[in-house]
Amino acid sequence: MSHSRSILTFAALLAIATLRIVSTYSIFNDTVDEAWHVGCGMIWLSGRPYDCNPEHPPLARGMMALGPYLAGARDPGLPGGQPEGRAVLHYHGNFDRMLALARMGVLPFFWLAALIVYLWTRRSFGEPAAFFATLCFTMFPAILAHAGLATTDMPATGSIGAGFFALLLWTENPGSIRKPAMSLLLGAALALAILSKFSSLPFLPCAALAALVGYLIFQRPRVDSILEWIRLHAFPTEIVAVTAAILIWAGYRFHFARGVPAPELWQGIRDVISHNDTGHPGYLLGHYGEQGWWYYYPVAIFYKTPIALLALIAIGVVVCLRRRGERGGAYVTPLAFALGIVVFAATFSHINLGIRHVLPAYVGFSIIAGVGAQWLWSSGGSFNKAARAILAALLLWLAASSALSHPDYLAYFNAFAGSKPENILIDSDLDWGQDMKRLALRLKELDVKELAFDPFNGAYVEDLQNAYEFPPIKPLDPKGPSHGWNAASLTMLKLWRLGYFKSDPARVLWTDRIPPTEHVGKGVLLWYVP
Repeated sequence: MSHSRSILTFAALLAIATLRIVSTYSIFNDTVDEAWHVGCGMIWLSGRPYDCNPEHPPLARGMMALGPYLAGARDPGLPGGQPEGRAVLHYHGNFDRMLALARMGVLPFFWLAALIVYLWTRRSFGEPAAFFATLCFTMFPAILAHAGLATTDMPATGSIGAGFFALLLWTENPGSIRKPAMSLLLGAALALAILSKFSSLPFLPCAALAALVGYLIFQRPRVDSILEWIRLHAFPTEIVAVTAAILIWAGYRFHFARGVPAPELWQGIRDVISHNDTGHPGYLLGHYGEQGWWYYYPVAIFYKTPIALLALIAIGVVVCLRRRGERGGAYVTPLAFALGIVVFAATFSHINLGIRHVLPAYVGFSIIAGVGAQWLWSSGGSFNKAARAILAALLLWLAASSALSHPDYLAYFNAFAGSKPENILIDSDLDWGQDMKRLALRLKELDVKELAFDPFNGAYVEDLQNAYEFPPIKPLDPKGPSHGWNAASLTMLKLWRLGYFKSDPARVLWTDRIPPTEHVGKGVLLWYVP
């Protein structure tokens, strides 16, 4: 494949994925986190002190608020991210347009992530592998889902991938005339990652450490060459650190208070650590927990990744391990990047809220899948035709799985999950409150006058009620269904168990005994009781 043809193919894959993402904007209402991010982003754009939930840094949020800001929305001066964000989204009474503009602010991070997958793979393994890796990345439902939401998970994916790729480029050019430029680029990439999401602070060092260990084990460099590398990188490291520090401080408007620069940065990091220490209500395989499970992310990866992609990743892992000593460790780095992120999250994270928290690992997983696909494509001898047939079958399976999941990319589970994925994972893996708009339309079709319902996304339901687009609601009765219409958000039902999540978690609820009349979208169950 020629260089120009490769670029055109990449652009085509990116354009197709972008169209798929944008087409979901009008289908789903805001998830439970989006108004928070938009509101805090508008506070940052307005120049007010960034004391709104500093657990998330300001850059990605500012990008989400930029579209509404350019459309005329301004800071209403409300306290807290949620009311601020909802006021911004309701600017001029056009909620859907403001939400779409906010979500568009995340698209550049998706483009960046796809570009990193393409460039990294092409540089290390050539054109065919780059095509296959980009194809896998842009067809993965979870990537498409979070690229279409005004949240920080796709910004983290793009910026952490860019930070690690810049680190690879920097380490491979010791002493060259390009080193100052590479050092500035690395410093900027690290600042971008830290200003997008604080998970970059552990993820990037863990990925780099895993890559270093792999390099030392498989390449076995001499001690004098290691010392020479350290000597050559001593001054460039200072350039990287100073560049990153200045840009991060600039992201906080060079704020200086209480004797420290960017006090919101340090407060945000403390808040993240405190949140992790405290834990967060979570759900896995039918169980409630607040301190997480070490196997949460492996389970999420297994059930949320298309089976065809899992197969290509498995083949790629085998190829990478067999060729671990080739190309200066190029086969080790994407594996180290992905495993460094997943192993850290599995070992230390007590906040288990969905595959989105390890989404950056799929930059590495997609590259590994590209390596596996290229091996199948180029296998010689009598096995060549069979290998290419296997590759074609896997890619068609992946494309079909991805297409059939439209537009419910967020709620995608592979066939291993069976017909009730809510028994495995919920929250942002299935029901993040995104189906309230669909529910309102369905209730209008059914002419429902009153509904027993405990919504996961109560703020959006309240907005609909104020606009007379949603019937009056009363709490869902844990003892039995109310006469008429009853509805349950799967996250509320499975996580909180109608109030019995701690006192009697094994209780069989009426919602377990009575089959729903219908599903609305992927996240809401609806019952009619005469």
